[in-house]
Amino acid sequence: MKVILGGLAQPATSLANNTGNWRNERPVFLQKACTGCTMCAVICPEGCVYSVSKKVFTFDAKYCKGCGMCAAECPVDDIEMVMEEK
Repeated sequence: MKVILGGLAQPATSLANNTGNWRNERPVFLQKACTGCTMCAVICPEGCVYSVSKKVFTFDAKYCKGCGMCAAECPVDDIEMVMEEK
């Protein structure tokens, strides 16, 4: 039996499945200080964050897992994670 160490998973796999109901927190894009750097969209491991206009971003709630990477990466702290209402 051959054992492979350090396998790689494909990115954006949640787009094949509705995984939005997994999250406990969701991002809120405050849209007060956004510079349009796009880091929130770039860092999202599932590709759920997208641009509505140059400095307005949102996320697809059907696929967002609530990891908070977009909020952590935002250089101007314009994204907050809030508890998900279920």
